[in-house]
Amino acid sequence: MANEHSPLLVHGVYSMMGDAEDSRGGSAVTGEASPKSNPRKLNTFFGVMVPTILSMFSIVLFLRTGFVVGHAGLLHGLLMLCVAYFIISLTILSICAISTNGAVEGGGAYFMISRSLGPEFGGSIGLMFYLAKVCACGVYVLGLVEAILDIFGKDPGSAVSQGLRVLPQGYWYTVLYSSLVLLLCLVVCLVGAHIYAKASFIILLVVTMSLISIIISPLILSPQRFNITHTYGNNHTVTVNPSYTGFNGTTLKNNLGPQYSLDYSTNTMMSFATVFAVMFTSCTGIMAGANMSGELKNPSESIPKGTIIAVSYTFTVYVLLFLLLSSTCDRLLLINDYAVFQRVSVWPPFVMIGVYCASLSAAMCSMIGASRILHALALDQLFGLPLAPAAVTSSSGNPWVSVLYTWGLVQCTLFAGQLNVIAGIVTVFYLLAYAAVDLACLALEWASAPNFRPTFQFFSWHTCLLGIVSCVVMMFVINPVYSSASIVLLLLLLLFLHYHSPTSSWGYISQALIFHQVRKYLLMLDSRKDHVKFWRPQVLLMVANPRSSCQLICFVNQLKKGGLFILGHVQIGDLDVLPADPVQPQYNFWLSLVDKLGVKAFVDLTLSPSVRQGTQHLLRITGLGGMKPNTLVLGFYDNCYPEDYFLQDPVFCEGDRGEGDNFGSPRALQPEEYVSIIHDAIKMGKNVCLGRYFFQLPPESKGVTYIRGNDNVDTIDVWPTNLLSPGSASYADVSSLFLLQMACVLNMANRWRRASLRIFVCVASESGDQGWLANEEQFRELLGMLRIRAAIKIVAWDNVARMFRGPNSESQKVSEDFLCAVNTLLREHSSTAAVRFLYLPHPPSSSELSQQYLTQLDTLTRDLGPTLLIHGVTPVTCTEL
Repeated sequence: MANEHSPLLVHGVYSMMGDAEDSRGGSAVTGEASPKSNPRKLNTFFGVMVPTILSMFSIVLFLRTGFVVGHAGLLHGLLMLCVAYFIISLTILSICAISTNGAVEGGGAYFMISRSLGPEFGGSIGLMFYLAKVCACGVYVLGLVEAILDIFGKDPGSAVSQGLRVLPQGYWYTVLYSSLVLLLCLVVCLVGAHIYAKASFIILLVVTMSLISIIISPLILSPQRFNITHTYGNNHTVTVNPSYTGFNGTTLKNNLGPQYSLDYSTNTMMSFATVFAVMFTSCTGIMAGANMSGELKNPSESIPKGTIIAVSYTFTVYVLLFLLLSSTCDRLLLINDYAVFQRVSVWPPFVMIGVYCASLSAAMCSMIGASRILHALALDQLFGLPLAPAAVTSSSGNPWVSVLYTWGLVQCTLFAGQLNVIAGIVTVFYLLAYAAVDLACLALEWASAPNFRPTFQFFSWHTCLLGIVSCVVMMFVINPVYSSASIVLLLLLLLFLHYHSPTSSWGYISQALIFHQVRKYLLMLDSRKDHVKFWRPQVLLMVANPRSSCQLICFVNQLKKGGLFILGHVQIGDLDVLPADPVQPQYNFWLSLVDKLGVKAFVDLTLSPSVRQGTQHLLRITGLGGMKPNTLVLGFYDNCYPEDYFLQDPVFCEGDRGEGDNFGSPRALQPEEYVSIIHDAIKMGKNVCLGRYFFQLPPESKGVTYIRGNDNVDTIDVWPTNLLSPGSASYADVSSLFLLQMACVLNMANRWRRASLRIFVCVASESGDQGWLANEEQFRELLGMLRIRAAIKIVAWDNVARMFRGPNSESQKVSEDFLCAVNTLLREHSSTAAVRFLYLPHPPSSSELSQQYLTQLDTLTRDLGPTLLIHGVTPVTCTEL
């Protein structure tokens, strides 16, 4: 199929690093690269390792490593580091698996999850991941401002500027400086996002040189003491005198255990969870390489290798710095100075430059990445008009509107004023996004889809499941309130997208999982274990043209009682003389009909030389395993001109009616063939129902209830007597009991629950004996045992029964007068009923009597209103528990 791999919308989504060209241009559909697409030219180092390392170092490396070691101690700090990297390592395995199962284009986590799990999960998690990047950008900007104020901010204890300390400090000043830094990031993203992509390697070199200077500093510097002053509340200042000891065993011993205390910036008590939340923000860049797959020469090799090497490198650096700080700095220094690396560096300006480069790089990377995710969401039109402007791009391809959206949201996060305040939100959002990536990989693995063949094999469903559990547990450890709120928001987004998102061609993992599970349960559904106690209608409704059958379709939908409901249609033809199968293109029209009518039905179509043969085929092969039809429902065979239901219901009138013209076929059914279908079904052990006058039922989609204007509830009338054979009246044969069961099933449906059930018993009251009274009592006892609540109406039909054979008692033909009298009797007693259930006599064996049989049924039910004639062959009632 030409559109097999087509996206929801054929648009380009730009890479996280800001490339102006369309990264979706070179689709795998045709195998030819678009002339406008960006050539794949990045290798593992520049395309994966550099952006991943920079994203993971960020501001935490320089400004929060001492904070973590000071509060948590070396042992708890290493534990936090191992837990964080364990979680992201499990997620990395999932990322590598998904990203090597096909090219991951712009949008990062959103693209992977949406194309793996479908638009509902992809859109909701994509928006959550976007919010995580927005908050992360705020964290990096606040961290940069914090680093600037450490050098250039006025001393809190002094009102006079000293040296370079010229910038006034305070909450609103912090917001002002942060806004100016964010404005710089905005300008870069709007004008020269490509500059950042080209300068990333230089930034990595600067950061690496800063790290080298930090590592060699203890070998050069001698021990020293510092004087640090902090202001709390209303000008309440506290001065401490920490020391730098150089490598010292006592210092290391004192720094082994935790000592959680007040954080001097937020004046709140720290704990394992709050410190871990701050530290985990250093682990939020693992998808930077996967986001570049559209520009990588060999993404299936570069993404796993580059991401794993980058994560291993950053883990080694963090462990080394933890050991270095805990061995050289006393706890007082680590707790009271975020910029401890500047104080203990052999050349502080070099560390300062590294801080500024790392934080500014991370901030711009987050803003660019967030804007690309938003742009991808806007192009896929999952959230409609609110995000529609974000799809706009400049002439060079820069999504400048989505950049402005992102800038506005980041500006809101800056009012938090402190990095530690929003670190918890960032961590929770990222953990949720990582859990979703693990869920996507787990779902693909469990679905056992043949096309899930990632080249990266070092994962299993165990690692995916463990990753999900780890992420969710740590979310609630960090902040139960934020975690609960984020999950509630996620569920609301899922519901919104489920009902409002357009249909995608990406594939829905839910369908793959449902198929996988349904197949297993169908194999477990053993027809040999069926029991009458659990019988339910499993209906095959044969439909010639749904334009005149919609009310019957809706009625049978109420009648199925949680059972199987299949719409069958036979198209007359011979595949040998046709160029293609004419049935296959019709499935979409029938499925659209099912959707618009709101019925829970399957559709099964067949091509056959005759309707009779086609019906036989459907009765034999429709369904699967233990779910096969046990009841055939047909429309009545008469000469009534069919009404077009599509013209009555606004659901069809307001939409495009063109698709309705594909329904139906010319009437090619003769009376003999129609009766033969009934006969065939009974031979095959199927119950048969014939529906007449159901076009008189009000359309369900108009919301019409079955309550009349005089406040009298409509009734369901049941006539369990074989009205064409008065002498053989039995109220306990299989067909009569099946009739009662179907009436009870309808009475259980929501739309018919308020209708009252009436059962009419025809008796010969003028006979000398009073046997009919005993029969009536037995019938009442039977109804009691069957738990059927119904009003029993006794109908004396002596006069009607005497007309059965007519003047010639030897004739086998039922007299016309008798049929008319029975019809009059039915209309007299059931004229106000909403629907009537009548006993359907067994069809004649000889085809020559088919027309006579149909004529009798026509006369019997003429002008009755909605009527269902039923012939049951299946025992369906049970008096046991």
